[in-house]
Amino acid sequence: MAEDTPAGNGAAPTAQPQIRMQVLAQYIRDMSFENMVVQKGLSGTEVQPDIQVAVSLDARKRPVANQYEVISKYKVTSRNKVNQEPLFLLEIEYGGTFLIEGVADDQLHPFLLIECPRLLFPFVRRIIADVTRDGGFPSLNVDTVDFIALYRQELARRAAVAAEKTAEKVN
Repeated sequence: MAEDTPAGNGAAPTAQPQIRMQVLAQYIRDMSFENMVVQKGLSGTEVQPDIQVAVSLDARKRPVANQYEVISKYKVTSRNKVNQEPLFLLEIEYGGTFLIEGVADDQLHPFLLIECPRLLFPFVRRIIADVTRDGGFPSLNVDTVDFIALYRQELARRAAVAAEKTAEKVN
């Protein structure tokens, strides 16, 4: 198949805007680890951990041009399957400051809440693994997060809330 711009006709190819993303900083904004086993002690109960990971995201524009802050919040809860007693609770807010240029305004929101957390994820995964290990438990390697699915779920949730509010106004 021929190219969009045949060679030698003097027409310049259509230029796509160049997207530029640079991670300016990464940091732990807040973190808490509670080891309930040490606090309460185990009473000879068989331990079968059940681990739940909840992820939420937030992004905001910074006062500097083209800079954004993205915060990934992870809440890792471990309970004993046998008696539902809590084993540990880890909460971490991990942030990144990004310089982003060339992204269309209508694509900026998904870009901030999908691509930026995807870049931060390996670092927060490592912190979670280290903290659980240092807290006296086996190192927890969090499964890869599907940030696209997470974004779509949030859009669906917002649409449901908006539809509910609209229905309330009609009634």
